[in-house]
Amino acid sequence: MSLSRYRTLGHSGLRVSPLCLGAMTFGEQWGFGADEEGSQRQLDLYADHGGNFIDAANIYTKGHSERIIGEWFTAGGAARRDRTVIATKFGGSMHRGDPNAGGSGRVAIMRACEASLRRLQTDRIDLYWVHFWDRFTPIEELMRTLDLLVQQGKVRYVGFSDHPAWICAQAQTIASFRGWAPLAAIQIEWSLLQRTVEHELVPMARGLGMGVCPWSPLRGGVLTGKFTRQGRQTTEPTRVRDDSKFLTEKTYLLIDAMQAIAAELGCTVPQVAIAWLDAQPGCTSSILGARTEAQLLDTIASLEVQLAAAHLATLDELTRPPDHFPQTFLELAKTTMLNASCVDGVEAPVWELSPATDEERA
Repeated sequence: MSLSRYRTLGHSGLRVSPLCLGAMTFGEQWGFGADEEGSQRQLDLYADHGGNFIDAANIYTKGHSERIIGEWFTAGGAARRDRTVIATKFGGSMHRGDPNAGGSGRVAIMRACEASLRRLQTDRIDLYWVHFWDRFTPIEELMRTLDLLVQQGKVRYVGFSDHPAWICAQAQTIASFRGWAPLAAIQIEWSLLQRTVEHELVPMARGLGMGVCPWSPLRGGVLTGKFTRQGRQTTEPTRVRDDSKFLTEKTYLLIDAMQAIAAELGCTVPQVAIAWLDAQPGCTSSILGARTEAQLLDTIASLEVQLAAAHLATLDELTRPPDHFPQTFLELAKTTMLNASCVDGVEAPVWELSPATDEERA
């Protein structure tokens, strides 16, 4: 598989690469990432390999990330912009002290959209993400404003990043009822070390026609293979602290298994992690972040890694998230209703929580 084997994003007509180039590492204002020249080279490299999906945000490196992408668009002309699906986010405030500069209120959204368009040097955003859940703004105001941006042609599709499943479902239902632009996708943290999203968010997205774009498939660098029981295996700078809560015996057992699989397949540990995620039902396009061109090439090569069923089973067993309610109850209630009883004159179903014997069925 390659970056040019495009997938449709949810129930939309938008086609995106199976790996999305994350732009949070464009610019050095946050103390990590690539400089402007290195970021431009990453964009060239990604596009040269057939990639068409770039993910940014208004607040990434204080707006510098979007400006780098905008300069890349301008340097490549209209053809480059037309071939690129640019996604960016709003919600984070760019103006300290202004209560209406962040969040999902109509004023904040409109201002953020105009500012992102200027930095990106484009007339439209292909996928506009709501970066965070703003619990203080009515969902109707949010969805109506997003629909207005779509009607104006400034935004093509909309999505939610890092929202509870019930909020996503509420928004999708309201949009459907009102005839507003629906959510095309959700963006969530999903990796071998973050699988709780598989309880509610992923099934919700699949059921309501949303694509899923996971971020941090390497858990911020923990699953790069640079960390083992013996300590950090590289002198390169990393965002992972040596005392990270994720560097536990359970993680080391997982890394041991990933190293064995990588050795068997002739690939790298990060490629195993990304290949596992790509094999999960519902995953549309994983968002990758790279500081160097070598890291980007290694990630792109993960598309050539094919994990066997035994590999997937091993990784699943080591990382399966614990069930929670109502999954724990529903596991017991798999059998169907066998009969009905009368309670206060009302026929009510009786659930059987264990298989009935032949005598009981008779």
